[in-house]
Amino acid sequence: MNNKFKQHFDELGFEKLTPIQEATYEALVNDENVLGVAPTGSGKTLAYALPLLEKLMPQDGTQLLILAPSQELAAQITNVVREWGDLIELHTISLIGGANVKRQIEKLKKHPEIVVGTPGRVLELIEQRKLKLHNLMTAVVDEADEMLADMESMDKIRSILGHAPSQLQLVFFSATKAPIFNDFHKWFGIEPHYIDVSESDDTAGQVTHYLVETPTRKRAEMLRKLANLNGMHALVFFKQVATLKDVYEKLKHHHIAVAELNSTMRQTERQQALAGLKKGKITFILTTDITARGIDIPGLPAVINYDIPKDKVTYIHRAGRTGRMGAPGAVINIGNEHELRNFKQLMDHSELDIQNGFLYNGQIYTERPSKEIQTSHGNSNKKIVVKPTKQITTNDKVKKKKKKKRLRNRKNIGKPKAHHKNK
Repeated sequence: MNNKFKQHFDELGFEKLTPIQEATYEALVNDENVLGVAPTGSGKTLAYALPLLEKLMPQDGTQLLILAPSQELAAQITNVVREWGDLIELHTISLIGGANVKRQIEKLKKHPEIVVGTPGRVLELIEQRKLKLHNLMTAVVDEADEMLADMESMDKIRSILGHAPSQLQLVFFSATKAPIFNDFHKWFGIEPHYIDVSESDDTAGQVTHYLVETPTRKRAEMLRKLANLNGMHALVFFKQVATLKDVYEKLKHHHIAVAELNSTMRQTERQQALAGLKKGKITFILTTDITARGIDIPGLPAVINYDIPKDKVTYIHRAGRTGRMGAPGAVINIGNEHELRNFKQLMDHSELDIQNGFLYNGQIYTERPSKEIQTSHGNSNKKIVVKPTKQITTNDKVKKKKKKKRLRNRKNIGKPKAHHKNK
């Protein structure tokens, strides 16, 4: 590793490379085409950034192109790469939709060594001859499982690469495997070095997955209750923007600190929303899969699925926003009985810690709370130890009714009976 990188690495408190960073380093430095697969939150951005930045030459035009599926992820990658590139005098810019294109063109006139962007805006500026790739050495496709599975995105990526030199190092990173990965030769004419550390990676923190049964018509009310949990800050995922906006208005009505994150918003508004959540000023960011894919919010306590996804890959990517780099987290799934039953079947044989969830007194429990609740004091996670509750049987209910009747009769002893007129 470059000496300046190593010094900065130590200053940030990193003790060692993560499994994906260590496993891909040599292949990337040696110009190999690579497909790296590792869990969410395992340090994939630095896994490709550190070895690839080392090979770049200052003031030699755009040599590294990094493509991401969303504006948020592209902006996040830009911040990481710029931090390390500045150490060795490399210039990084971001080319994303939603930002001022004239300013981006002005920045391109400075011939940055590194460009991070979304495929649509990058291709637009290439076709306008504002971005030139004749010196490009390496192209990285982040979140490759999503980017390549979407044929519109795939076409844009292939068009972009068509403007680059034929001898180009191609790098793909993903959190999950995808069928499209079997067809690299068909689409790109290469067979990348496949490196998968999913089984050996231990960077993820302990994440509990809660199932909170809620009738469909009461989901917004359940979300309001979840907002009152101790230390609650979360990304809330929706399938449809229309539902998202409706719930947003309801939460605002109840004075809950909430923000939206969707593709129709201006880039500055989206950045403000994420900054508010990171600083703890916002309780919920309501979002969709496309917008929030791959974003990193350090120490995010929870992810809430207002709409449970229909496939494992989407669920894994959503859940990966919490429990990153060793921090604990929670994923709270809201659904009716039918939806939760289907979800259990979907996640059958998974290694996820799936529990039933019950809300009480600012906490979430894995069993229905009894009257006797023991709070574990001094626990930074505010975890509560709950005594198992007795199951209430039909006989118990009958006995309870009889007891109430006896008490009522006892209170009425000596009182005159009410006389009712016949109608």
